[in-house]
Amino acid sequence: MTVGILGGGQLGRMLALAGIPLGLDFVFLDPSPDAPAAHLGRLITAPYDDPEALREFAAAADVITYEFENVPARTADLLAASAPVWPPAAALTVAQDRLQEKRLFTRLEIATAPFEPVDSPAGTRAAAERLAGACVLKTRKHGYDGKGQARIAEPAAAAAAFAALGGEPCILETAIAFSRELSVIAARGRDGDTVVYPLVENRHTEGILRRSVAPAPGTDAVFGQALECVHDILRELDYVGVLAVELFEVDGALMANEMAPRVHNSGHWTIEGAETSQFENHLRAVVGLPLGPIDPRGVSVMLNLIGSPPDVDAVAAVPGAHIHLYGKAPRPGRKVGHVTVRADDESGLQAALSRLEGVIPEG
Repeated sequence: MTVGILGGGQLGRMLALAGIPLGLDFVFLDPSPDAPAAHLGRLITAPYDDPEALREFAAAADVITYEFENVPARTADLLAASAPVWPPAAALTVAQDRLQEKRLFTRLEIATAPFEPVDSPAGTRAAAERLAGACVLKTRKHGYDGKGQARIAEPAAAAAAFAALGGEPCILETAIAFSRELSVIAARGRDGDTVVYPLVENRHTEGILRRSVAPAPGTDAVFGQALECVHDILRELDYVGVLAVELFEVDGALMANEMAPRVHNSGHWTIEGAETSQFENHLRAVVGLPLGPIDPRGVSVMLNLIGSPPDVDAVAAVPGAHIHLYGKAPRPGRKVGHVTVRADDESGLQAALSRLEGVIPEG
């Protein structure tokens, strides 16, 4: 069976690495001839809306998925006439627009930050006055890794913030004083069977994920809330594949921040740290195989490599450390790989992390 993947970046690369042992073949559509996944299957180099390339891509694939959520939803709709596309295009439509995303959470009675849509400097100031207190202004589309956002301390700063984001339609949210960010990652098969990985604690710097801890400590009391949240979204969208939902923990309760209809950075630990990785389970789901068990193998920490890679020899010398380089040229702020550290217990994990101090670049 050939799986078509829209996008040939590091997530497409890791999907292919997980799928090759299952006997799957891959075809990628990506605008870049240097896409990291290029050597793991056939690469069609073209824009995502190129009609001829889409016909060629669809003809080569038995089932189609995508590795990032900014693929045009219309592309997914068009391809669905030729082959099954999972997750469904409806999930792309929601995830590409923060306003639709928030309205989905609200409709499903999933707690989220108070919000208002805004499309002008005056409207942004008026919304900031109604929401009161500190707010976060976000472009409705094309935001990732902290991009397309501006914090507003008081309404007087709202108009300038709107202009700084390019005058695009935005969403204004109340800034949430959360104790930590968590994420829940689930996989749902074609038959509705669903597995949910343990909650992960995420730590960011300048809007970029730097570290994920799995399983997140002290989450027994809130895991049920995360389960209800992710199950509601999966059912509502008739979802197939891996879904990630980023959550804020606030006074012992969870609030949904955003969702990603794809394999997710905070799930990279599952390659070494779980019985079945998020990448394998995504492929199992979209091709119709039974889902694999998701039990954690001890405890894990995933460290993103930002800007430039570390000394591979130094990382390899640390027991339990596993390095994944994406084949991307170094650049400030760019994710060029990750390291997962896995151990049987917390003391072994901390010993390994101590040995990695100074080895992993700060980015």
